[in-house]
Amino acid sequence: MTNEKNKTVTTPAPSFPPAPDTPISSPISPRSPYGPPTAPLRPFFSVGPMTRRGENVEATCRNRGNKHWLAPSPRTRMILHSLLVVLLLAACNGKNTGRKLYSPSEVAFSVTCDPLFDNQLYPSLILATDQSLNISVTAPADNCVLRVILDSSALNYVTIVQEILPHRGEQYTFSLTPKWKYQVLRRTRQPHPIDITFTCYINDEQVDIKNLHLSCRSVNECPLSLSTANQQRDFRFLFAAYVNEDHPQIEHILTDILDQGIVTRLSGYQASEREVREQVFAVWYYALNRGISYSSISCTSNPSPGANVQHIRFFDEVWNTRQANCIDACVFLASILRKTGLKPVIFVEPCHAYLGYYTDRNRRHLQLLETTITSWVNFPDLQRSFDANGTLPQEKFDKVAKYLSQKDISRWQNGTMSFDQLKVAVARSLFEKASEYDRETYETNRQNFSDTTNISYQQLDIEQLRQYVQPIQ
Repeated sequence: MTNEKNKTVTTPAPSFPPAPDTPISSPISPRSPYGPPTAPLRPFFSVGPMTRRGENVEATCRNRGNKHWLAPSPRTRMILHSLLVVLLLAACNGKNTGRKLYSPSEVAFSVTCDPLFDNQLYPSLILATDQSLNISVTAPADNCVLRVILDSSALNYVTIVQEILPHRGEQYTFSLTPKWKYQVLRRTRQPHPIDITFTCYINDEQVDIKNLHLSCRSVNECPLSLSTANQQRDFRFLFAAYVNEDHPQIEHILTDILDQGIVTRLSGYQASEREVREQVFAVWYYALNRGISYSSISCTSNPSPGANVQHIRFFDEVWNTRQANCIDACVFLASILRKTGLKPVIFVEPCHAYLGYYTDRNRRHLQLLETTITSWVNFPDLQRSFDANGTLPQEKFDKVAKYLSQKDISRWQNGTMSFDQLKVAVARSLFEKASEYDRETYETNRQNFSDTTNISYQQLDIEQLRQYVQPIQ
């Protein structure tokens, strides 16, 4: 029998967790199929038992079931402390940025359109010269930085203007020219409303937002004059913007003009004055053959009481529709004359306009041309009436006979004048009438044209205006 008191009990040695600095292998072992071999990494947290002061390590591990507890290392504690400091600073800054330094009432930010335009946006004016908006602001501090951002819209790109406001309490006014979408403006053929939004910043702090409601007009709408109770401004110079010597169709037209056989070349002022006049007649003859008839569509829907505006057709619209009023025809013919190197002039009187051109390079001799006379005879209709037998109905001939000399009438009746010769004879007669039609009016108002303060009578030299006014299309 064994003596229980003398029985030896062997206690297993306690298993201690690894030391705090013992490296732990990477989650991706050197032989792991999920990635390339990786060197062992030192973890942010060391593994080891946590004991109370004076507590036996062996007992602690036994009481806690030999579970390993995570204890932050000095490096981890430093990172956590730094993160806490950053969060506290961010919270403090957040409280500071929540308080506005400048109030909208103090800054008094406003955006307006010039009172003359009455919140109307004219694409013709923007494309030819420009149309700006006015910004007004009061400086809330000395040497503060103003930044105004115009948001993108259907007619403009994002536009930013930045200025320094030197003195606190003073009001400053600036002009803002938006970055317009010019191709969109050129395609605007009907009026429509547009809203544009402005955001004001002072020293990078958003202070206010303003919205401006405008009415965008048709690009065909040309302001002649705009007025308010206190002022009036003339815009008839914009007629020059509808003259387009760069239109690609003119190249084909010049070929057709030469094919008519009136002139053999279009050399501008390299020729004599008589030859210059013959070149103009060749262009006139082309307009008659094109069949451009008189048609007035000057009325628009502009609601502004101080706006005197007119609808003007572009070069390609006159060519395609074969319709024009006095200014439309002036624009059409002036575009071709400019392309050939001549110097056209548009004379504007109350309710009427006619064309002029210089026969010499030095502008010493001026000739006039009443462009609406192109509609007195319709050459395409005359051409359609001319049958295959070479005869022209008598009623059609009677319409053009009044523009022929007796000699030409006899030649036609005798059969010695061809149909093309008949058209040339009629065209020359109309050309002479058009050259003298406005002569008396011009001489009467010559002093008015020379008076730059008289906006009712204007002499628009296209070449000189090109320094300030560019073609719209």
